[in-house]
Amino acid sequence: MSTINITNAMENLYKLISDVNVGFNPITIINNKGKNAVLISEDEWKNIEETLFLSSIPGYVDDINNIRKNENWESAKKYEKDEEW
Repeated sequence: MSTINITNAMENLYKLISDVNVGFNPITIINNKGKNAVLISEDEWKNIEETLFLSSIPGYVDDINNIRKNENWESAKKYEKDEEW
């Protein structure tokens, strides 16, 4: 994760926003009071919110992990885009 001081961040805000949207690399903005912030893209934030929501559903993470561990993916049917449902 990149870091930048708050003065430089204010001077380069448009570029920083562009950088986090293109590269999905968060940037830590540091100040002299020890209270830092992290700049991330809106898409990344939405992904974090979704992960937090899904993780809050009781048993959901355990179910996903059990499926990953126990499912025979070799025999799973491949997706065909022209397939009728």
